[in-house]
Amino acid sequence: MYHLLAILTVCIWGTTFVSTKMLLNEGLSPVGIFFFRFLLAYAGICLLWPHEKRFCRSVRDELLMLVAGVSGGSLYFYTENTALRYTKAGSVSVIVCLAPLLTALLAAAGSSSGRRIPVRLWAGSVFAFGGVVLMLGSGDGFTSYSQLRGGLLAFLAALLWAVYQTVVKPLSDRYSTLMLTRKVFGYGLLSSLFFGADTVRTAGCLTTCPEILARPVVCWNLLFLGLVASLLCYVLWNKTVEKLGAVVSANYIYLNPLITCLFSYIFLQEHLTLSVLAGGGLVLVGVYMAVSRPLYL
Repeated sequence: MYHLLAILTVCIWGTTFVSTKMLLNEGLSPVGIFFFRFLLAYAGICLLWPHEKRFCRSVRDELLMLVAGVSGGSLYFYTENTALRYTKAGSVSVIVCLAPLLTALLAAAGSSSGRRIPVRLWAGSVFAFGGVVLMLGSGDGFTSYSQLRGGLLAFLAALLWAVYQTVVKPLSDRYSTLMLTRKVFGYGLLSSLFFGADTVRTAGCLTTCPEILARPVVCWNLLFLGLVASLLCYVLWNKTVEKLGAVVSANYIYLNPLITCLFSYIFLQEHLTLSVLAGGGLVLVGVYMAVSRPLYL
């Protein structure tokens, strides 16, 4: 069941690269997109579950919630959304797929039990990452400074997501999925203040630029990102991490490029090449190898 929830969540997240790209083309900033996205999600979870516990049992856990909100919230979406300004949605989704490998490396580095990550997980990750590289090579590559900058930002996003995965797992053992999700949204919004003037301008759009938010393409994409891709999917994903572990669940992110390429083909008329199809096959093989048996963490 939780494997199906992971697939559903990643399928939805795969479409968000296209959705975010559309919002950037409409004039919203990277900060603006994740600010409205998290504002909608936080308001939704507070309205639907108003009696959920508000504070952690210890200061240490509260600080870990802050780290989760920054790594999996504000900084992750700032780097990912900014990367989409400089390069293609498909390329960003491919590079973000490094997150499972980075999660596994963080898990191995932080393990105090002496247990090693199984060889099949590394083999599955290599297969999947090989598919990612093959898909990336099907495009123009990063031949310009702009594309290189986008690629580096996407890599940073993958690293931030790996940190989030690692931090969320022990917290999910002590707190409910709803509380964890609300904390991520709350600290994601709070930490957006560090972006200063950009956040102020974003908040000002609510009153000074209502015509932008009134556009159907902007309105529907923001609602989708806030209520479906954030509120619903973070609840599902945090539950998945709790049940499957950070390493296993992270490997499903390899499915992102497949979904992104499919929706790019449907909505942006981008062609599917033989390299993309072959790379997608390797991705599926790698994910199956990685998650076919239970793993620790």
